[in-house]
Amino acid sequence: MTNPVLSKSNERSIPQRPISPPSVVPVVPVAPKIIAFYLPQFHPIAENNLWWGPGFSEWHNVAKARPLFRGHVQPRLPGELGFYDLRLSQTRSDQARLAAQYGVYGFCYWHYWFGGKRLLETPIEQMLAMNEPDLPFCVAWANESWTGVWHGSPHKSLIEQTYPEDDAERHYAILRRFFHDRRYIRHEGAPLLYLYRPREIPAPYLQTLRKLAESDGFPGLYILGQWAPNPGSRFESTRLLGLDAAAISNLTGRDSLARSQWLHAAVEKGLAKMGGPVGPRRISYSSAIAPMLPDLRRFRFPAYNTVISNWDNTPRSGRRGLVLTAASPELFRRALTLAFSNLASRPAEHATGDFVFLKSWNEWAEGNFVEPDRVNGRSYLEALASAIPDRTDPAMAFARAHAFGSGAR
Repeated sequence: MTNPVLSKSNERSIPQRPISPPSVVPVVPVAPKIIAFYLPQFHPIAENNLWWGPGFSEWHNVAKARPLFRGHVQPRLPGELGFYDLRLSQTRSDQARLAAQYGVYGFCYWHYWFGGKRLLETPIEQMLAMNEPDLPFCVAWANESWTGVWHGSPHKSLIEQTYPEDDAERHYAILRRFFHDRRYIRHEGAPLLYLYRPREIPAPYLQTLRKLAESDGFPGLYILGQWAPNPGSRFESTRLLGLDAAAISNLTGRDSLARSQWLHAAVEKGLAKMGGPVGPRRISYSSAIAPMLPDLRRFRFPAYNTVISNWDNTPRSGRRGLVLTAASPELFRRALTLAFSNLASRPAEHATGDFVFLKSWNEWAEGNFVEPDRVNGRSYLEALASAIPDRTDPAMAFARAHAFGSGAR
């Protein structure tokens, strides 16, 4: 994600009540629909030119990265797709071709809307206007203010996220153009809308979006919110926030529902403010897999897993960053296998789609990407393809191939 802001330190953590044992349901093989987050910041825009210098794009952060400890692999440079520009249709077609070839169901484009102001919209607008590539997609609203926190200027405010009166109506006028596209990902006919910080959005805002969707011919919206274990991003109820389900995102290497999560987060934030210890913080990828992908039956609401291919945001954050060490395609495959198992055994009472979220397709400056690079080539894509259950089974292959055109999406 681009320009995440720090969580509010004064927010009270939500106490965790004992969770009753999950109901036993048969594990039925499913054809998982892997939705990969897609960062559009690989082309210059006027605002980034002003804030960071002429021609700035995410590649600037990627290329300037340097190793910060023994064994630290930086910079991570692109492979066969090169230092691409997302304004080029050929680039977007090449990405979609690779994604479909290795089992990615669709892209979830990060969408930036600031009370009527849009940023980084060119790739998705061109994709819509040109009606290609022919790959399912949805949008994720990155509803947060942009600061210079990831560029060494944490107190520099770039653009503020607000929710002014009548903003939902203006916002829906933009979103509906995507919702009506034949490629848009839906659940039971309702367009899927992902929210990065659902607790920040006023409840009436989402109610308005739903009503507008219903009056626009849809059965409503299928709204997912990101749930993370830090105090500012966790919640006990999707319903109270106006959500249909949550996507669990956990980079901490600790159990998502542990009572100590809030304390660890507060301590780490306090240490960072005091300037120590010298980072970046390191967690082994192997130890992060289980906390990253908790059993979905442990949550009191419908939930999805988010598989993180790797993480190293030192290209943006330097020594304030976090690195998942010793990541590999094989460990990534192991994480995917766990996520698919969790999907197959999800609670029957929490009806969800067959989605598994992948973070990410191309977050190069955060180290979570599956596009080919100069070290691993296509190995992460190959691990993805090999992990998909029964990928070589003709019946499963037929189901995946026809899922997009079925209308259920």
